[in-house]
Amino acid sequence: MSISLKINGRIQLVDADADTPLLWVIRDTLKLVGTKFGCGMAQCGACTVHLDGAAIRSCMIPVAAVAGKDITTIEGLSEREENSLQRAWIEEDVVQCGYCQSGQIMSAAALLAENPNPSDEAIDNAMSGNICRCGTYPRIRKAIRRAAAYAEDASL
Repeated sequence: MSISLKINGRIQLVDADADTPLLWVIRDTLKLVGTKFGCGMAQCGACTVHLDGAAIRSCMIPVAAVAGKDITTIEGLSEREENSLQRAWIEEDVVQCGYCQSGQIMSAAALLAENPNPSDEAIDNAMSGNICRCGTYPRIRKAIRRAAAYAEDASL
């Protein structure tokens, strides 16, 4: 089945079964490998992408359900030059193994788009669906606060 997807601002025509999880189309068909497979049950957050601006788990959503919607992967986040988060991630030395980080950044980007100056509680709530086996949660929170400060400074 041929399905038209809008990924990272580009229309992509893909051949896939309608029930193929979006994650596998992103990784295997489109070769955008920044989005990771973690658990396959939408529990860990490694596969997080944006669907019409909202953070979703791509491992459980069928590709047919997202046809015609705006999908952004970690690669597209960089293309849009929304890299204050990536800059903050580096400056706060968040990454250890790095496996979960694209999902973490995508969830954080959705949070900051909705709430440009989140409290620690709002950060914890928004990020609760993302698991970091290395336990870098305090650094993740600090990086999100730093990215929020960058955005605030840029608006002054």
